[in-house]
Amino acid sequence: MLNNHTYYSLRYGSLSTKELLEHAVNVIDRDETGWGSFVLTDINTTSAVLDFIRLCPAYHIRPIVGIDFRNGIDQQFIGIAQNNNGFLVLNQFLSEYLKRKQDFPARAPSLMDCFVIYPLEKYSGFPLKPWEYVGVRSDQLLRKPIRNHEIPSHRLVALQTGTFRNKKDFNAHRLLRAIDNNTLLSKLPLEEQAFEYDTISSWDSLSKQFALYPRLLENTKTILETASIEFDFTTSKNKKVFGESKDADFIQLQSLAYVGFSERYANPDAPKKARLDMELDTIFKLGFTAYFLINWNLTQYAKSKGYYYVGRGSGANSMVAYCMYITNVDPVDLNLYFERFINKYRKTPPDFDIDFSWTDRDDVINYIFKKYGTSNVAMLATYNTFKYKSAIREIGKVFGLPKGEIDVLTRYAPNNLDNLSQLTLRYSEVIQSFPNHLGIHAGGIVISDLPIYNYTAHNFPPKGVPITQFSMHEAEDIGLHKFDILSQRGLGKIKDAIQLVQQNHNVDLSRSIENVELLKKDPEIKKQLKKGNTVGCFYVESPGMRMLLSKLKANDYRRLVAASSIIRPGVAKSGMMREYIQRFRFPDKRKYTHPKLAELMEETYGVMVYQEDVLKVAHFFAGLTLEEADVLRRGMSRKFKERNEFHLIKDKFFSNCAKKGYPQNITAEVWMQIGSFGSYAFSKGHSASYAVESYQSLYIKAYYPLEYMVATINNGGGFYRQESYIHEAKMHGGNIHAPCVNNSRGLVTIYEKEIFLGLSMVQDLEFRIIKAIGESKDRNGSFTDLYNFIKRIPISKTQLNLLIRIGAFRFTGKTKKELLWEGCLSLGEKPKEVNELFSFRPRQFEIPQLHYHNFEDAHDEIELLGFPLCSPFSLVKKEREHFVMASEMKNHLNKVVVMLGYFVFVKTTKTSNGDIMYFGTFVDPKGDFIDTVHFPQVAINYPFRGLGVYALKGKITEDFDFYSIEVNTMNYLPYAEDKRYD
Repeated sequence: MLNNHTYYSLRYGSLSTKELLEHAVNVIDRDETGWGSFVLTDINTTSAVLDFIRLCPAYHIRPIVGIDFRNGIDQQFIGIAQNNNGFLVLNQFLSEYLKRKQDFPARAPSLMDCFVIYPLEKYSGFPLKPWEYVGVRSDQLLRKPIRNHEIPSHRLVALQTGTFRNKKDFNAHRLLRAIDNNTLLSKLPLEEQAFEYDTISSWDSLSKQFALYPRLLENTKTILETASIEFDFTTSKNKKVFGESKDADFIQLQSLAYVGFSERYANPDAPKKARLDMELDTIFKLGFTAYFLINWNLTQYAKSKGYYYVGRGSGANSMVAYCMYITNVDPVDLNLYFERFINKYRKTPPDFDIDFSWTDRDDVINYIFKKYGTSNVAMLATYNTFKYKSAIREIGKVFGLPKGEIDVLTRYAPNNLDNLSQLTLRYSEVIQSFPNHLGIHAGGIVISDLPIYNYTAHNFPPKGVPITQFSMHEAEDIGLHKFDILSQRGLGKIKDAIQLVQQNHNVDLSRSIENVELLKKDPEIKKQLKKGNTVGCFYVESPGMRMLLSKLKANDYRRLVAASSIIRPGVAKSGMMREYIQRFRFPDKRKYTHPKLAELMEETYGVMVYQEDVLKVAHFFAGLTLEEADVLRRGMSRKFKERNEFHLIKDKFFSNCAKKGYPQNITAEVWMQIGSFGSYAFSKGHSASYAVESYQSLYIKAYYPLEYMVATINNGGGFYRQESYIHEAKMHGGNIHAPCVNNSRGLVTIYEKEIFLGLSMVQDLEFRIIKAIGESKDRNGSFTDLYNFIKRIPISKTQLNLLIRIGAFRFTGKTKKELLWEGCLSLGEKPKEVNELFSFRPRQFEIPQLHYHNFEDAHDEIELLGFPLCSPFSLVKKEREHFVMASEMKNHLNKVVVMLGYFVFVKTTKTSNGDIMYFGTFVDPKGDFIDTVHFPQVAINYPFRGLGVYALKGKITEDFDFYSIEVNTMNYLPYAEDKRYD
């Protein structure tokens, strides 16, 4: 009863927290009030503690928590918290050893407010402190120390470890231990697994087993009756004061908001002023003042360092956030629903997701830790679980199945499976969704008022800052509401593009892109949006988004805001995306499920597009309170759907609608809309914040496309491969050059319209070589010839050959083959020491006439860069004289044509019947996009064969003026052979 595990005892336990409690409810000893105590002591973790404490009252269980301290599987002692302070002490002790990566000692230090229990086999006779005990299993009662009373009876407790319910749980445990030890199940040592009898026993069973030793049971009961822990799950645990006091904080918040208000609104009217005051008053009453000031402080730090950022999330619905420059979205202009941001019933602060460039984010996180202290700050963890395929692979490996058989099982279950394959599938289902190890949340950070150890121990990843041992869901339950400090490459593109424009054109765009109102009116941006000419631009470059923008003929900010949310999976899958497009394009075809919905969602023509729509419909249509409506919104996630509160809200939604007299089919349709997209939808403010960054990207691309594309490539690209952005630069007049040791750096460089690819793009070229080249040029200028290069750079023949083959020495005027000969005669396989004082040119040889063919450079580029720099269409033998171009598709509507396309991207999806089909993206010989549809039978008969040119035969179709080809046949056209290897 004093040592029980969940599956958060990673790769050891086999029960969820709920399963443990459901079993415990039938075995605990209850008092006259019907309540009993139960102990959770997972191995070296407190991951399950908060959920355990939250759930216990529903089972009439008083929670007791602790930690089972083990070195590997070797148990040293168990620590049980006598109270909340004891839990803090245990968390500190565990964290200290996890940080040092040290083994736990054989004897516990003085752990205040804790009970410590040593297993009998680890007790060597040392003096026991008043709070320390020796735990005895029922099978150890006849051992000498117990039989001869060598240990005082008042220092003994009954220690029954509870890890399993039954044989199935034990089998799952053994499989997890084999996975952890990376060994076959048949070779798993006994000392690496638990005892089969480590089951959760009832108090009655223990009483019988220890009947001859009643003092052990009395001592056990004393611990169960003495220890307790409790948390208030209704109040915020976030840092409550930013400055000197709550009152001083509010004065600062007001001052910042009023100053920003006068800057943001030139001629504010009375309603705007009233909204600002209302927001400030609500923020103060709900205790969110410090939360706003902390977010403001982060953005101020970013500005002081020259970092670009985007504030989004539901907090973007806030005028106060807009006036404090946390966000860049005007909630009045966009008519953002105030109650989505905050209302008097809301228990949690609004979400502020603050994006920084991927190059700047770590510094911002370090700033937070320095400012608020490591004792009160931690990154949130995530639970990396066993997924379907990974569970099959891991179980299959420990059963000894060959890789080929495991691969088959991950795809489908053949008939007539042998016993091991059946067991693999059976137990992979058992461990599926079990936590495997802790990961790091994408950007969630908690800043607590009390030290973090009050709630959790820390884990310490190999690199980086400490993380909690629980996830964002447990943090939210206890009232630790995260700050989202996220990274994205879009901001890196904007920052670098501005620098490149400054260097190349001596134009400073930094102020221009901050003038969002000016960007909204820019004619070039409108033109790009309407055409879907958005490759490289943040959040609007995917084939799906290009298609949506074209169908909407979106040329304004509001339409882009809507598109950012409509493209999300739920809206698109439910069919409401198409319905929205139709209602937007053809006002006469607008139809509404109910007049009330038309009124609530006038801007979106009665279609639910944003999270706010869920709140509005729940509150005004179904008559739920704002508090209940927010539960409904949050409850859309799978985590919260499992909780009874969501089902209660669902029942009330339907009963309220029935009371209002809505027909059942109308209520069901509205609920379908809510359910289909609720877990995927954005808040409108969130979409609006994304749209601002999209506009900034579109502005730079519209006027300085080459610099923007170079910045895109140097920031890791985006939705597409690097080649697509190089192609886009060509389409805008850029002259693309292969890497050059004189004109290139590690990253892509641009000189007016001349773009030199980066040396880092050359496959297998070592970073140290790239670095040495840059440093040598900075120190001594450009290289004069190959010999001068070899003299200055310590390089092996293999590495030199890569540079020669990619054309990095073409400035010498010599052919690649001449240079390869020269390099071969100058170098060995290992790098030579650089000696610039005493060196002699190698002996010169007369090289014979060498044969070249047209495609040698292209084949070298394909091998070393992954793509040719010439047109890929020039490398294939075309079977026809004429192919229809993308620009001609509208002239061939509903006709069967043949098109030539270079593969860009394919999206795999499933039909309603579960059959695989594809949506493809290609470019034609003129560089324009071709969008293709491959229905299931075609997908089977004509599969994609990777990069290259394809002949596409099919029917041209049109949907809302967007043209695509329904492919009937697709033939891969091979490149011309590399004749050097004939």
